[in-house]
This record gives sequence, structure tokens and C-alpha cells, in this order.
Amino acid sequence: SIAEKENMATIAVRKKEVTRDLDHCDIPYYVSEFVEREVGNDYDSLRKLDNLIDKLSENKKQLEEQVLTVSSEVPKRIQNALKNAEDSKKSLGRLLEEETLLSDSINSHLLKAQPWMEDLDVLISQVEEIERHLSYLKWISQIEELSDSIQQYLMTNNVPEAASTLAFMAELDIKLQESSCSHLLAFVRSTVKFWHKILKDKLSSDFEEVLTQLHWPFVGPPQSQAFGLAAPASAPDVYNNLETLFCQLLKLQTSDELLTKPKQLPEKYSLPLSPPIILPIQIMLNPLQKRFKYHFTGNKQTNVLNKPEWYLTQVLMWIGNHAKFLDDKIQPILDKAGSSVNAGLEFSRALVMLILEKLAADIPCLLYDDTLFCHLVDEVLLFERELYSVHGYLSSFPSCMHILSEESCFQRWLTVEKKFALQKMDSMLSSEAAWISQYKDITDVDEMKVPDCAETFMTLLLVITDRYKNLPTASRKLQFLGLQKELVDDFRIRLTQVMKEETRASLGFRYCAILNAVNYIATVLADWADNVFFLQLQQAELEVSAESNTVSKLQLGQLASMESSVFDEMINLLERLKHDMLTRQVDHVFREVKDAAKLYKKERWLSLPSQAEQAVMSLSSTACPMLLTLRDRLLQLEQQLCHSLFKVFWQMLAEKVDIYIYQEIIMANHFNEGGAAQLQFDMSRNLFPLFSHYCKRPENYFKHIKEACIILNLNIGSALLLKDVLQSASENETTLKPNQPSATAALNELGVYKLAQRDVEILLNLRASWPNTGK
Repeated sequence: SIAEKENMATIAVRKKEVTRDLDHCDIPYYVSEFVEREVGNDYDSLRKLDNLIDKLSENKKQLEEQVLTVSSEVPKRIQNALKNAEDSKKSLGRLLEEETLLSDSINSHLLKAQPWMEDLDVLISQVEEIERHLSYLKWISQIEELSDSIQQYLMTNNVPEAASTLAFMAELDIKLQESSCSHLLAFVRSTVKFWHKILKDKLSSDFEEVLTQLHWPFVGPPQSQAFGLAAPASAPDVYNNLETLFCQLLKLQTSDELLTKPKQLPEKYSLPLSPPIILPIQIMLNPLQKRFKYHFTGNKQTNVLNKPEWYLTQVLMWIGNHAKFLDDKIQPILDKAGSSVNAGLEFSRALVMLILEKLAADIPCLLYDDTLFCHLVDEVLLFERELYSVHGYLSSFPSCMHILSEESCFQRWLTVEKKFALQKMDSMLSSEAAWISQYKDITDVDEMKVPDCAETFMTLLLVITDRYKNLPTASRKLQFLGLQKELVDDFRIRLTQVMKEETRASLGFRYCAILNAVNYIATVLADWADNVFFLQLQQAELEVSAESNTVSKLQLGQLASMESSVFDEMINLLERLKHDMLTRQVDHVFREVKDAAKLYKKERWLSLPSQAEQAVMSLSSTACPMLLTLRDRLLQLEQQLCHSLFKVFWQMLAEKVDIYIYQEIIMANHFNEGGAAQLQFDMSRNLFPLFSHYCKRPENYFKHIKEACIILNLNIGSALLLKDVLQSASENETTLKPNQPSATAALNELGVYKLAQRDVEILLNLRASWPNTGK
């Protein structure tokens, strides 16, 4: 046993000595691990050695076979890879040789083919030139063929086909516009021009003859336009000819637009783009244009600067006189021809262009004569209104407002508008009836009690809006909006000046009229702010402000979200003035009330008889002056102020009276039972009813007084109980005992909500009669 222990110790020492070398493949370590795992300290397991040796021998044999296999296969793979690389190299060499041969062959071929290529380039250029010449000749031939066709159609009097052929030729002219063949273009254009003139002259002559048979133009009213010169039997033939010639003239429209440049006004008027007037309507307009130029140009007596209404009215009459004929006879022809043109609007558009030319010529002559210029603007606006409302003229067409929007004319218009508006303001404020309402005797109408000057001023602003609302651009409208804001501010300043003169008589008729005027203007401006027209201007102002960075992001956000309006600044100033004026009136009346309440303050509240000692309760004699003053002023201002203003006035006054009586009378005195009852009678049966005409529960506007009377008139038991609750609540608050009764709940149960706990405690101490409780 001793020997075995020594052997085991030796093995243990060796185990400790065998450590793993991490940097190399440590075979002793692995052998040691293997022996330890398979044999360990169990010497009986040595019997397994035979099997273990056989197993290890088998593993060794397998490993040797794998090594032999790998060592034999790797060289074969390397040899195959080297062989493939050699084959690839040889193949690449052969390809390079072939490429060199092919490149030499190509270069040699190019050298030989160079002379041929030069000769071929010459031939190709010649062929291309011949093709261009041939194409050129084909175009000429096609135009000549079309020209011959038109000639043959005209010889056989087949005008419709001639017109159609000319229309096709005009389309070819349009297609050739991008060509650089100037002579060809000139040839085509001259050919189109030649046949267009012939056809236009012929068709125009025939068309004018038919129009003459129809009594065109109609210079009388519609009811006198009976078709009389042509016999009734021939009327269908005349209308058939009208339709035929009208359609044939329509076919000349393309060529006419190519050859005729319409007269255009200078770019400074910024007229919208519009297509030329269709040819048959142009011919129909010729006699009217001649009449217009005859009467309204040159030295004719009808051409005077101070009578623009003459030519404006004449054009409106022409439009009205011909409307029925155009709708009944001409529009069906256009519809049948597949045209989208509206005959009546086309006719009106052409006549309006005469007006625009006339205005462009006349305005520079009267630009600095305020009377003539203002008269012209008035007449033009009346003309525009009838043109749009009666005759359905479109806002997308050129109009007189484009002429008035030209820079020099527009600035003059703004100046004159402001000048006459200020003159009107001067006259309305200096009028004897300036502060009197036109509807003072009509109660239903005179709800706002608006003085005449304020109503006239807002009418003036409304008229200005009507005058500029059809301007073609938002920028021009915004300039007029700026003028309106200036006028509102000017009128506010004038009202303020007049108000300051009336400050000493702040309850007087004129002062109240000024207050009503301020309130009316602010109300109307607030209503206008919701109008679609001004909302559109607000959007335009938002876009302009965003581009110019003239306002803050907050203001931009308010404009964009419609939280504010274009009149907000003016409305705020007016509201401030209104509040200041109302405050001044309230202060004035309140001073009178305080003066009248001096005796009431000195009432002997401690020595008044109890309610049981009096047969009937009556108003304190010392309270009469105060209540009479209140009554008289309320009646006076109810008659002079509009309802909304008077409502604000009496509520402000009630608040001041409530606090005054509470602080100066109630809190400044002590009350016996009789005094408390008298105070409650004076307030609930006399003061509060003064305001019952204006609301259902006036006592709610005198909460301090009402609740103080409740506390002062509590019976002794309730008062003692309340006093204990309040005292306990104060103590609990300091000792943090939350389960005790709440002072607020106790006060609310009595109907006291406004007064604080401390105020109620003071009021309880103002009671003079307390029983002796031994405390």
C-alpha cells in the first residue's frame, strides 16, 4: 500500500508538471489529457489497453491514408491549374497575333478605300442636295397645285372648296415657319396673301350685301328690328346665304390671322391675351366701327372730354340692340361649324376694344383735371357694371379696368379718390345733422343709434369697395384697401378730436353719438372681415407679406389661419377708443353716485330699529339721492347709447357700485339687527330692481353686497355656528386636520361664493349684537 501511494503521488506530481504550451501544438499535454480521461486513477481500467491500442492503431491508419490521399491529389490539382494557365496564355498569344493581322488588314483596306470614300462623299452630298431641291420643288409644286385648284374652283364659282383649299394652304404655311428657306416662305406667304385677298374681297362683298338686306346694323331698339326690306318669302334664302357666307369666311380665319396683325394697345396696360376677332364678326362690326370713329374722334361735336357717357352709352346700346340677332341667327351657325366662339361675347369684345382705345387716347388729356377725371372714372365704372351684369361680359377679357390700372392713371385715381373722400368727411362732420340718426324715430331700424356722419362714412367706404373690387390684379386692390385703412384711421382721429372737446360733458348727446359712431364702425369692419372679397384680399396680403418679409412669423401665421383680418389693426384702435370713452362715462356717473351717497355712508347702522319694531319697511331716506342719481343716469344713457354699449356701461357701473358700497359702507360700519335688515331692504328691494330692466337676476352683478347682506342678516344661532366653523377651519388648517368641516362648503350652503373666508370673518365681527356665551 505504501508503494501504491508513492506511485499515485508521482503521477499527481507529473500531472502538475505537464502544462499546456499555448503557442505550439503540445503533444505531451494532449497525451496526458488522453491518459487521464481513459485511465485516470482506476488501475482496473488497464484491461482496456488492448482495445484502446487497437482503436488508436485504426485511427492512425485512417489518418495515414487521408494524408497519403491528400498528398497525392494536391499536386494533381496544381498541375491541372498550371496546365490551364499555360493553355490560356497560348490562346491569348494566338488571339493577339490574329488581332495584329486583322488590324493591319483593316488599315490597309482603309488606305485603299480612302479615295473611294472621298468620291462617295461627294456623290452623297450631291444626292442630298438633289433631294433637297426635289423637296423644294415638291413644295413649290404642291403650292402651285393648290393655287391652280383655287383658281379652278373660282372659275366654276365653287367658293366653299376654294376657301377650304386656301385654309389647307395656310396650314402648310404654318408648318413651314421653322424652315430656313426664306424664298420658299415668301413664295408661300405671297400665294396665300394673293388668294386670301381675292376670296376675302369676294366673300366680304357678298356678306355685306346679305347684311344690308337684313338692315344690318340695327340702330334702333330690338322691337323695331323687324326684317322688312326683304320680302317674307325671300327671308329663308337670305338667312341661308348668311349661313353659307359666314361659314366660308370662317374658313379664311387661319389665313387672315397669318396676314393681319390685330391692333394692340401698349404693354403698359397689361391686357390679357385674347384671340383675334373672328373674320365674319369683324366684317359685321365694320359699319359700327366707322360710326364710332366718325362721332367720337376728331373735331366732331360728339367728341368732348367731359362727356364720356356718350360713347360708353352708345356701345352699350349697340350691344343690347344686336344681342337677340346674334343669339338667334349667328350662334347656331357657329355651333353647326363646330366653333367654340360665343357670338354675343365676341361682338361685345370687339366693341369694348374701341372703348379701350378711346380711353387710352383721352385719359392723358384729362389726367390732371380732377373734375373731368373723376367724372370719367364714375362713368367707366357704371359702364363696366352694366357690361358685366346685363350683357354677361367675362372678367378674363380686356376691360376698362385694365386702362385705369395703368400706373400713372391708377395713382391719379387713388389721389382723386382720397381727395374727394376727405372732402366728403369734412362736409359730413361739419353738417348740422352730423350727430343725429336718420332713423331716430324708427325704433326697429335705429337699434345701433348710428349718427348720420358714421353711416355716411361707412357708405363712402362701401362705395369705394364697389369701385375697385373689379380691378384685374390683387396688388391694385391692396392699394385701395390701404386707402380705406387710411380713411378709417383719419376718421377715428377726427372723432377723437371732437370727443376731447366734449370730455367735460361725457354724458351729453354728442359724446354718446361719437361713442355710437365708434362702435358702429368697429362692428361693420368686423362684419366686412368675414366677406369673401376681403378674405381673398387677406390671402393676397399674406402672399405679398411672405415675399417681402415685412411681418413677423406670428403675424403671418395669424393671417394664414384666419385668426386675424385685414381690418384688425383699425378695429383694435376703435375698440380701445370705445373702451376709454365708456370708462370715462362710467367714472363720471360713479362720481355722481359717490357724491349722492355721502349721507348714506353716515347712516347710524348701529341704532336703527329692528324689523319687528316697524310696521312696514321703507327705503332709507339717505339712500334716495344715490338711487335717484343711478336711475336718472341709467335712463338717460339707455336712450342715448345703443343696446350693446349700454349693456357694457351698466355692467361696468354695477361692478364699481358693488365694490364701493361693500368697501365704503358695509365694511366701514357696524350693524345691529335693524341696521342689517335695513341695508338688505335698501339693496334687494331698491338698488337691485333698478337694474332688473336690463337682466333677469340683477343681484348677480352685486355679489359682494348680496353675500354681505346674507352674513349680516343670519340669525344668531346660524351666525354663531358659522363663526365656530370658520374658527375651527382656521385652526384645522394650522394643525392639519383634514377631516373637520370645510369652511367653503359651509359658506356655499348659505349662498356665499364670492367672499373669501377672511372677509366673512370680518363681516361677522361687524355684527353688534352677540349673546354672552361666557367666552
